[in-house]
Amino acid sequence: MRLPGPNRLPASLLLAVQRGEKKVKEETNLSSKQFKAVAFDLLTALMDSWSLWIQVAGNEELGRAWRRASLKLVTTAGQYRPYEDIVVEAANEVGVPEASAHDLLAKWAAGELQPWPEAPAVLAKLAEQGWRTAVVTNCSQRLAEAAAAATGHRFDEIVSAERAGIYKIEPGAYKAGLAALGESDPSRVLFVAGSAHDVPGAGTVGMPVYWSNRFSDQVPANAPAPLRNASNLLDLPLLLAQGPAAN
Repeated sequence: MRLPGPNRLPASLLLAVQRGEKKVKEETNLSSKQFKAVAFDLLTALMDSWSLWIQVAGNEELGRAWRRASLKLVTTAGQYRPYEDIVVEAANEVGVPEASAHDLLAKWAAGELQPWPEAPAVLAKLAEQGWRTAVVTNCSQRLAEAAAAATGHRFDEIVSAERAGIYKIEPGAYKAGLAALGESDPSRVLFVAGSAHDVPGAGTVGMPVYWSNRFSDQVPANAPAPLRNASNLLDLPLLLAQGPAAN
């Protein structure tokens, strides 16, 4: 299933982002003026990676099992090893043909991984507000660049696990994103998480977290509380409406 691309956004989502009609209930007294940049998880916060895995697997249960197996492998891998190999390993683990793993990687590289419906408009709004943006993602650099391009947004930095030399949830992956943005103080960069593991991952480093929690997961035990636990990205431009800090 292909989701709407940047030029085919549902009107209701576009209005919610552009006009700010969605009410935001502030959960802290923090102002967006404390932040200087925004870093995103790419493959769950911005992209609907699950749908492509399910499509290629040809079965929803099998596709989800394959995706979960790959997540477990990358988040426990530590130092970088080729992401493409991990995708194949995960396929073998759950009984997906190896040819299907190569098909997934080819489709991904060709731009068939699609963003969540509201993501392009949210990113466009942040660009209007003057935010510097980066992605910090668990895949190879070529696949990170292909997925980022599918959002229609120009990121200041694209930091893959390959570029960082390490996979999230290791602290070094998030620190590589901070370094790429030229920010030494993690409290000045808001991290937009999509997966539960990024809540403690970024939070432990000291980055405030906006969690786009589409699957209504529980906050992991002992994780720093996210600044916002939302069902999607729509609250983000309103949270950041004051624009970035000047210094």
